[in-house]
Amino acid sequence: MQAILDATASQGEPIQELLVTHRKIPTLVEELIAVEMWKQKVFPVLCRLEDFKPQNTFPIYMVLHHEASIVNLLETVFFHKEVCESAEDTVLDLVDYCHRKLTILVARSGHGGSPEEEESQYSTPMKELQKQAELMEFEITLKALSVLRYITDCVDSLSLSALSRMLSTHNLPCLLVELLEHSPWSRREGGKLQQFEGGCWQTVAPSEQQKLSKLDGQVWIALYNLLLSPEARARYCLTSFAKGQLLKLRAFLTDTLLDQLPILADLQGFLAHLALTEPQPPKKDLVLEQVPEIWERLERENRGKWQAIAKHQLQHVFSPSEQDLRLQARRWAETYKLDVLEAVAPERHRCAHCSAEASKRCSRCQKEWYCCRECQVKHWVKHGKTCVLAAQGDRAK
Repeated sequence: MQAILDATASQGEPIQELLVTHRKIPTLVEELIAVEMWKQKVFPVLCRLEDFKPQNTFPIYMVLHHEASIVNLLETVFFHKEVCESAEDTVLDLVDYCHRKLTILVARSGHGGSPEEEESQYSTPMKELQKQAELMEFEITLKALSVLRYITDCVDSLSLSALSRMLSTHNLPCLLVELLEHSPWSRREGGKLQQFEGGCWQTVAPSEQQKLSKLDGQVWIALYNLLLSPEARARYCLTSFAKGQLLKLRAFLTDTLLDQLPILADLQGFLAHLALTEPQPPKKDLVLEQVPEIWERLERENRGKWQAIAKHQLQHVFSPSEQDLRLQARRWAETYKLDVLEAVAPERHRCAHCSAEASKRCSRCQKEWYCCRECQVKHWVKHGKTCVLAAQGDRAK
């Protein structure tokens, strides 16, 4: 929350600095991949257990939500080049993670796009949870796209292994072309164009339909970085397949797009030259390179144990007593209550009476802030009438 508030206010970003200073980016990447593996390997087994009939799905939801929280944080801080550099060897694992998510996104776009909420078909708590997990997965894949774009911004400082992973192992330029072709974050609903933004589908006004969406922009910038930076061009093998895929981009490079993203004129020139050149044969260089290890290590350590892990977690984690559940709910309510959110905001509120830093506000109108009860009582002479009117106005709305 603090990182997003700082980024929104364009102020200093202490969270990003702390994560780099204390070398926490590799920890976040490992946590991200651990939750991803849990969702793939343990969650389906958990759902199939006969004795798994939770009275409350809140504890499981928080695990599912954990992946979304981490990828949101990484998207926010990876804007800064030093954060990408501080990921060290785990940038390989993060590249693989993003590739897995984008592959899911491309596959989903070929089968009807993003999942929809159909509450009538998902009546039981577990079925509703599974549907929520599916909807959340769509949003996570879009965040992974942004993270990948920020990694490509650092292509000049990435290791040869990371470049090879993006360009040779996963052939990310061709995958990004497929994303532009399918545009899974856009759809037609009732004859109207809709785009997924801010966590929901929004109808695009006819006058705005030629405007480049944020997600399309991320794809174009990632392609620009991967195809035109000297380091990447030296490593990318333009085979006949890659050439055919990349030349599809020419149809999208309209004057309207170039006006909005002028740097793509260089990409247009690159494609014009590519059309006239012969494709390269696949490279067969034998090179020694690093490989991502987090996924492989977690899978190796837990292979054959998924059923046992699911049963253990059912008994010790996901079947809390009513008292434990209340404590968890209270903790989250206190974390996300409005006063806490306001407290971490960059601008601190001031007492309406003495101008000191304020942490309490009028419970009736929620407009005025105070440092203590005494100041609120003293200010009531001035605030009383406006407070009543404001509260009445809110009730009328």
